[in-house]
Amino acid sequence: MLSVLLVNGGNYFYNLILGRLLGPSQFADAAVLVTFLLVLSFLAMTFQLVTTKFSALLEYFDLSSFINSIFKLSVITGIIIGAIIIALSKWLQQALQTQNSMMFVIFGTAVPVYFILSVNRGFLQGNNQFKPLSITYQLEMVTRLVLTVSFLLFIPKLEPIMSVSIGIVISLIAGFFPFKLTPFIERMSIKSSLILSRPVKHFFIVTLFYELTQIIINNSDILLVKHFFNSYDAGLYASLALIGRVVYFMAWMFVMLLLPKVIELKKNNKNTTQILFKYVSYITLLCMVIVIGTILLPETIVSLLFGDEYLEIAPLLWKYAVATSLFAIANIFSYYFLSLGNYIPVIISGIMGMMQVAMIYLFHDSLHTVVLVQIIAMVVLLTGQVLYFYQSKTDQNHSSTPTGI
Repeated sequence: MLSVLLVNGGNYFYNLILGRLLGPSQFADAAVLVTFLLVLSFLAMTFQLVTTKFSALLEYFDLSSFINSIFKLSVITGIIIGAIIIALSKWLQQALQTQNSMMFVIFGTAVPVYFILSVNRGFLQGNNQFKPLSITYQLEMVTRLVLTVSFLLFIPKLEPIMSVSIGIVISLIAGFFPFKLTPFIERMSIKSSLILSRPVKHFFIVTLFYELTQIIINNSDILLVKHFFNSYDAGLYASLALIGRVVYFMAWMFVMLLLPKVIELKKNNKNTTQILFKYVSYITLLCMVIVIGTILLPETIVSLLFGDEYLEIAPLLWKYAVATSLFAIANIFSYYFLSLGNYIPVIISGIMGMMQVAMIYLFHDSLHTVVLVQIIAMVVLLTGQVLYFYQSKTDQNHSSTPTGI
């Protein structure tokens, strides 16, 4: 938990440093790469979670077969996605209005590395090897931060966006230490199959769908803004998104505490509603404090974090914080039902994610409109999650009520 706090804090500081060193226009391109990295991390998290779960459940013989299959699948998936990004680099440059296409080519070469890295991390997590797991995350974060800042400060002839790209690739390679999959890889047969058992496939598909909903809701707005707006406005919006998402990262801490408690209560056949309301109250209170802070001190917050170049975005800060707060609260209901093995709220999140993309695509005359569209989408999402919660409780009460003769 402390390592996660350290790594998240380091990554947040990395973004703040980029914003200050680059300025809004160049930060917009850097934000595209950081967003791509976040999207990649969500996809790779599917492999990590699947590896985590089944590394903890399987015996050695079955585990060797599973690691063999999931490792090969991760390599193939990484190569395919990386090749697609490289092949579409020119198109991505035009669609996202970036300075060059080489940034996507360099990033594409790193994609297979990240998927393999995620399988290794999943194995460490599944076997409760938290010390080496922490080291892999810390090395990745520190390497990216130190190298990127060093390139920007001491190699001025290198384009800033290239410094960011190279820093990302090298940091992922650094994250391989310690690599604990070596014994399994040495025993791998090239001709072995990629067939996964039905439970693995089911968990993989559900996890992938959920991660895709997180990608859409968390990152689509930055990419769409980069497509529709000039680099300066896109850079301003990227800084706004980074500040506003403090709410989401803070809420995630409570989610990590909620999940095991709900599972434990369900295992003991106890009521889980009270613990849900408790954590919803915690996060709502936290969100209110942050939103009030952004209402009272918007210019101070923007100036302290990014500098005076970004002050133009200050009036939108509290509105973006509201949108993120609504999403954070809605996510509590999603995770609550996921821990109970109910995937309907994930489908609701997926539908609303697509709705958010469609609304931003249709309504984007200003950054203010983009933020308002997200508030509307998140209000609908939270309303849907709450209504489903009460409907499920009503159905549960009816099913448990004894019928007369």
